[in-house]
Amino acid sequence: MAFASASAGGAHLGAPHLDGASLSALWVVPFACMLLSIAIGPIAMPHFWHNNFGKISVFWALCFLVPFTMAYGFSLALYEALHALLLEYFPFIILLLTLFTVAGGVRLKGNLVGTPVVNTAILLIGTALASWMGTTGAAMLLIRPLLRANAHRKYRVHTVVFFIFLVANIGGSLTPLGDPPLFLGFLKGVSFFWTTTHMLPLMLFAGALLLVVFFGIDTVLFAKEGKPVPPTDCCDDEEPAVPGRCRFENGRQIYDCGPGPKLALDGKVNLLLLIGVIAAVLLSGMWNPHVSFNIYHVHVELQNLVRDIILLGITGLSLKLTDDECRRLNDFNWFPILEVGKLFIGIFMSMIPAIAILKAGEHGALASVINMVTSNGEPVNTMYFWLTGALSSFLDNAPTYLVFFNTAGGDAVHLMGDMASTLLAISAGAVFMGANTYIGNAPNFMVRSIAEDQGVKMPSFFGYMAWSFGILIPTFILITFVFIA
Repeated sequence: MAFASASAGGAHLGAPHLDGASLSALWVVPFACMLLSIAIGPIAMPHFWHNNFGKISVFWALCFLVPFTMAYGFSLALYEALHALLLEYFPFIILLLTLFTVAGGVRLKGNLVGTPVVNTAILLIGTALASWMGTTGAAMLLIRPLLRANAHRKYRVHTVVFFIFLVANIGGSLTPLGDPPLFLGFLKGVSFFWTTTHMLPLMLFAGALLLVVFFGIDTVLFAKEGKPVPPTDCCDDEEPAVPGRCRFENGRQIYDCGPGPKLALDGKVNLLLLIGVIAAVLLSGMWNPHVSFNIYHVHVELQNLVRDIILLGITGLSLKLTDDECRRLNDFNWFPILEVGKLFIGIFMSMIPAIAILKAGEHGALASVINMVTSNGEPVNTMYFWLTGALSSFLDNAPTYLVFFNTAGGDAVHLMGDMASTLLAISAGAVFMGANTYIGNAPNFMVRSIAEDQGVKMPSFFGYMAWSFGILIPTFILITFVFIA
C-alpha cells in the first residue's frame, strides 16, 4: 500500500522502542474501526460521511494515540507518530500526489468507444505498463480514458473493478518498479529481473484468465444494453455535426457526426515527467550517500528526502506546463487525492500496533499466524502465499512482505536459490492480493474515487469484496495448485 516503507530508514540507537510482543490484540481495535468506518460510513450515512470523513479518520487515529500515550508515555507515542508520518505517510502521499497530477495532465483525444474489445485492450495495455511505471502511474494514466470511453454505457462498474484487479495490482508484479513490496525486496538484495522471470508465468496466467472473464462479462452486458453507440452533441467543438444527420433522444437533438478525430495525446510533456518520477524512485533505492537527518530519533535518509523534493518539483512542473483547458477536458479535480490523503492518515496512524505485533513474530499476539508458515522446520509455501496476501489486503503490503521475508530467513541469495518457491509465494501474495479490498494497494481507493467522481456508482467496501471474493479468490486458488503448492 505505501511506497515509503519500502525505502524508509530506521531510527538511531537509543530511540524509543515499541516492543510488539507487549501489545495485546485490543490495540488493533482502532484500526479495525477505521476500516469499518470506510466500509459502512458511505452506506449508512452518506451525507455525513462525505462531509466529515477527514474528521472521522483523525478520530480513529487519536483513539490509538491518546491511550497509547497514557500507557507508554509521550516520548514513545511521539516517536511512533513521527516515524509513521515522516517515513511512511508523507512519502506515500507525495508520490501519489505527483502521479495523480502528472497522469491527470495527459488526455487521450479522439473517439475511443467502450466496446468489449476496446475495454479489454485498455486493460491489457494498463496491465503491461504497470510493472514499468508502477501500478499507481498506470492506473492514473488510463482510468480517465477508460471512463470517458464508457460514459455512454449503462453497466460500467465491472470495468472499473477489473481495472483495479489488473492495472492497479496484478500488472505490477514483474519488476521492483511495479509495486512497493517488490521494491523492498530489491533493496534487500533480490535481483531486479528475478522478479520478472519468476513472476511472469503467474502474472500471465492470472492476467489472461481475468481478461477472458472480463471480456465475457462485458460482451454479455454490452449486448444487454443493445450495443450502444455514444451520441455526439451538435455543440461538439472537435467535430462539427453533419447537416441532416440528426435524431432525437430523451427530448434532445443529437447529431451523428460520423468518424471523430483521430486518437491523439494532449499534455504529452507529462509523459516525460512520468519518466522523471520513475527515475526519482529508482534513485532513492540505488543511491545511498550515507547521510541522514535525525528528527526526534527518526532516521530520515538524504536519498529519500531528495526523492520527495524532486517529486514535488515534478508536480509543480506538471501544473505549470500543462494547459488548464487540457485538465478541464480531462475532468481533473483534486477531490480524489484529498480523500485519499485524509483517510490514509487515519489508516497509517491506527495501523502502528498491528504492524508492531506482526514484527514481533512468534512472540506477538499473532504468533499463531506466523507459526502457520512452517511445518517441521520446512516452509509451507501455500501458507506463505495466503497469509502474506490476506494481511496485505488490509495492512501495508510493504512491511507485511518484509515480515514474511524475514520469517523465511531474510537472506536474499538463499531465498532466490534454494527457497525460490517461498520467495515467489511471498511476492505473489503481497502484490496479487492487494486487489482484494479498496485499501489493499494505494491506487485502488483513488481509482474508486475518480470513478465515483465521474458518475459511476461503485460498490461499497464489502460490495467490492464480493467481487474480489467471487472472481479473485478462485483465481488465487488455481494459482496455488498450479504454481505454489
